[in-house]
Amino acid sequence: MDFDLIKLDRDHPGFRDAGYRARRDAIAQVALAHAAGEPVPDVEYAEEEHATWAEVWALLWPLHRERVCSALVDVQIALALPRDRIPQLSEINPTLEGATGFSMEPVAGLVSPRIFLERLAERSFLSTQYIRHYSRPLYTPEPDVIHELAGHAASLTHPGIAALSQRFGEAALRASPPRLQRLINLYWYTLEFGAAEEGGAVKAYGAGLMSSVGELGRFEAEAELRPWNVDRIAETGFDPTDYQPQVYVAPSFGRMLSDLAGWLETA
Repeated sequence: MDFDLIKLDRDHPGFRDAGYRARRDAIAQVALAHAAGEPVPDVEYAEEEHATWAEVWALLWPLHRERVCSALVDVQIALALPRDRIPQLSEINPTLEGATGFSMEPVAGLVSPRIFLERLAERSFLSTQYIRHYSRPLYTPEPDVIHELAGHAASLTHPGIAALSQRFGEAALRASPPRLQRLINLYWYTLEFGAAEEGGAVKAYGAGLMSSVGELGRFEAEAELRPWNVDRIAETGFDPTDYQPQVYVAPSFGRMLSDLAGWLETA
């Protein structure tokens, strides 16, 4: 069988699974057939896929209550992600749009950082719909629907995160290539892998941390917790293929929101 649409690296858990690769192609075709402004298409998930979601979510939710900034835990209650099945983007969007004006729009796979960021200016978040391979439910080498919903949709329900996301998009629209890389770095270390002090502890607010059982459970003890400095963060590169060796910690969730808003205003 030839897999022309989705290319997986040889070390991907699903590389040798012909059924999984065919499934990824089929879900990608659903996204490719979607036109902006049209209703978001649903994916008919298999029981095995729902089981993977349920297994991960059963571990994530207790970690969220313990290790995620309280402001984001609070808004997740309103989003009400189901714990026993993969929710459809069309199911999430009415609540998300009502809360912050954001919506999740399907894409077949990874897009360029510029395209991803620029769509945020429209309060549109480009989201994958496939789920990680069942053999490694606690690991994914790329964003999947667990990352998109348990991480990004859960955080975009907060008005402050939504406003920052739009500001990132507006900054990307006017950014030169060198300036764009600084925006990418800053987005990575904040809205993907950011943390803030709260109640004498370090709590996550980045979607990458919020959607990773392994990383959310270890970052405070095993990553280098670096002091908050927005200019320095913007100059720091990253490796997306492994757990993050450093995490920048804001003095508070509110301080993070205000500092990033000010920086992006002139970016």
